Amino acid sequence: MKNGKSDAKKRARGATATKSATRTAGTKAAPRKVAGRTATRAAPAAKKAPAKKAAPAKTAVAVKKVAAVKKVAAAKKPATARKAAVAAPVKKAAPAKKPAAAPKKPAAGKATARKVVGTVKQAVRKAATAAKAGVKSAARKAPKKQAKAKAQPTYDKASLKKIAAAKKKWEQQELGKSLAKMPLRKPAYVTDSGVPIPDLLTPADRTGEDYLRDIGFPGQYPYTRGPQPTMYRARHWTMRQFAGFGTPEDTNKRFKYLLSQGMTGLSTAFDMPALMGYDADHPMSRGEVGKEGVAASSLADFEILYKDIPLDKVTTSMTINASAIYALACYVVTGEKMGVPPEKLGGTIQADILKEYIAQKEWIVPPRPAVRIVIDMIEWCSQHMPRWNPISISGYHIREAGATAVQEAAFTLADGLGYVEECVKRGMNVDDFAPRLSFFWDVHNDFFEEVAKFRAARRIWARKMKEKFGAKDPRSWMLRTHAQTAGVSLTAQQPYNNVVRVALQAFAAVCGGTQSLHTNSLDETYALPTENAVTIALRTQQIIAHESGAERVVDPLGGSYYIEYLTDEMEKRILEYIDRIDEMGGIIRAVEEGYPQKEIAESAFRHQKEVEANDRYIVGVNACVSENRDDIELLKVHDELANEQIARLQELKASRDAAAVEKALANVEQAARDGVNLMPSVLDAVRAYATLGEVCDVFRKVFGTYREVGRF
Repeated sequence: MKNGKSDAKKRARGATATKSATRTAGTKAAPRKVAGRTATRAAPAAKKAPAKKAAPAKTAVAVKKVAAVKKVAAAKKPATARKAAVAAPVKKAAPAKKPAAAPKKPAAGKATARKVVGTVKQAVRKAATAAKAGVKSAARKAPKKQAKAKAQPTYDKASLKKIAAAKKKWEQQELGKSLAKMPLRKPAYVTDSGVPIPDLLTPADRTGEDYLRDIGFPGQYPYTRGPQPTMYRARHWTMRQFAGFGTPEDTNKRFKYLLSQGMTGLSTAFDMPALMGYDADHPMSRGEVGKEGVAASSLADFEILYKDIPLDKVTTSMTINASAIYALACYVVTGEKMGVPPEKLGGTIQADILKEYIAQKEWIVPPRPAVRIVIDMIEWCSQHMPRWNPISISGYHIREAGATAVQEAAFTLADGLGYVEECVKRGMNVDDFAPRLSFFWDVHNDFFEEVAKFRAARRIWARKMKEKFGAKDPRSWMLRTHAQTAGVSLTAQQPYNNVVRVALQAFAAVCGGTQSLHTNSLDETYALPTENAVTIALRTQQIIAHESGAERVVDPLGGSYYIEYLTDEMEKRILEYIDRIDEMGGIIRAVEEGYPQKEIAESAFRHQKEVEANDRYIVGVNACVSENRDDIELLKVHDELANEQIARLQELKASRDAAAVEKALANVEQAARDGVNLMPSVLDAVRAYATLGEVCDVFRKVFGTYREVGRF
């Protein structure tokens, strides 16, 4: 029994079943969507006909016979059939539903009908085979034609012309009438970087777009739509909350708390003495130990900092630049002591010294020897740490210093290209190190511009690496990035507003396609974040990841006329900066001349003037001001912690093997003078418990110190 009908009843409608079989033969089943899958639409079932009405059934068969004969005649024209088959979309459908079984004693004429049906099916199979061969032949020829063809716009000229005419009419009529009644709030609109924003964008504004050349697909060159084919549909971005304060014990506890709350990667902030290459007991460190990050002066501090954390399973980011080589060596040796070799360590160290001269101003030696140290790190990591990013080329601090989104992207990409040039000069193969270069972006309030910045930067990097440096490995073309919400956008006035700003910025980073994200805490204009504030910041990421829907689609804003327009405009303006830097002799020369510094200073000045003139509103500062003051809990780092850190450091210096330390530091000095890679000698110095300040003093001795020349 099937569908409540017996085989006997099926035989009673033999004529109708034959008619249905004739209709089904040679016909492909139409695909349909069922619960996210493609199913096969079965051929419609024949209507039940009374058994006694045999004559009409014979008539139907006779009519079908004539139609079938015509199909056979048409099928015998292979050229025509092939042409029609090629013209139609080629889809591999599931097999058609098996026709109903023929009755044992067919009525008169049924044998002839079956013969005709068989002939039709045979002819259709021949036509399909010929069509398939034609399609394969065309597919083999396609690459050759595509290689010779020039880039073609995505939209046809006739449609664009029609849309442009309709837009002009709309501007004259609907828009004109609306503006006559209610003028715009501003005479012209621009992004925060000064990119003009048109009244309306349509396909007519995309006449030069070649989709495959300029946009393409996720995980495919030029990576405009993202570095991975699936993006967050396969795995969420790494939630990496920046943490570090007080002693190594304090920060270790914060790490463990954040990991227990769902953080998926560590991010270490170091205090000012460590960033400037001084030990905690140095006179220059007074009042700063553990205040803006964790105090770390030796391998002993690193051993406490990462105690009981499985470094082979958790990736770690370290925000440190001028003294980055020492921090990297300490992390490697800490791993060794845990039984984790360098090749199993995963994570990133910032080490972007060029942006220090441009924006953050934390350095030890002049630019050129400082870059040499970074190249030593990149070279050593490419040979010994395949899972490690030896540099995070950082736009964050450039943006925080007052740069626009365009300037942030331009100077950061120029820094990255400069490091690649220096590695190539060293004799390194670009594909040996480029896949492990990473980036770090700021994410500000202009939502759509920030999304476009991510997309434009990926496209520029891919093309530069492929066309300028000849990289062949697709991983060398991919710009992979960490992002952090804009600290400079947070306000001390109405600090709870910062929760909203951070959520908006984090959502922009996700829509832009970041691989890793830190969300700032609401209290960071006052102090390092409290445990409660940092939990809210982490929950912001988790809500976006699990509730917003943005993680369910790759490049959710791709294809938006406005987003694609902004991506193109930002790319054009970024490349203008990069070309200017190339004309100056490269980024190192530009930094020595103070060019990026001057551009950023002027941008910061313009922004401040706009705020003071009320041309730019900041809620809680010069708009929607409230007299009420929000009292919030603050984290305080007491001076007693600094005393503890200093006492531990002095005890270490007294108990270690002084002769071994002296020998190790002499080897570091010799390597610095000889121009050989510094990583092996710094590793040996760390193993002997030479301190951060002692190693950095060697660099100061060999390379000298640096003082920036003021330019106005």
